[in-house]
Amino acid sequence: MSDMTQRNRPESPEAEQTDPQQTRKTGMTKRGGGDPAARGRTTIADGVVEKIAGLAARDVLGVHAMGSGISRTFGAVRDRVPGSGAKSATRGVKAEVGELQTALDLEIVVDYGVSIADVARDVRENVIAAVERMTGLEVVEVNIAVSDVKLPDEEDEEPESRLQ
Repeated sequence: MSDMTQRNRPESPEAEQTDPQQTRKTGMTKRGGGDPAARGRTTIADGVVEKIAGLAARDVLGVHAMGSGISRTFGAVRDRVPGSGAKSATRGVKAEVGELQTALDLEIVVDYGVSIADVARDVRENVIAAVERMTGLEVVEVNIAVSDVKLPDEEDEEPESRLQ
């Protein structure tokens, strides 16, 4: 009996999973081989990348707002309409998303007194890190347009709420 046991015992763990006798005993079979990532396709919408990039850009010290003056004004009015949801995270961001790569265009307003070159570098670094970490896409470029500088004594273009 010990000879029979030795002959039926698999040599390695891999052989144990594919042994027909073992499969019949446990009822388990090894399904589909290979990398699970190769078993389907994931698509990421432009809006998803735009939201991630917009939030990452707003986190940088020196970024006052996103978008041009007109888009910020219309966005502020839209944000005050009941049921319109929170402020748009995609304002000032445009993304082109492919299967493996993405390119981004950002329009920002910086605070007066900060180094625009430093803020742009920090925005670029933060956006690239966030988008690549969350989506797995390679960010091939982040173009930044500084459309305005927020002066300390300047009021925001967003209309004041009439409600108190």
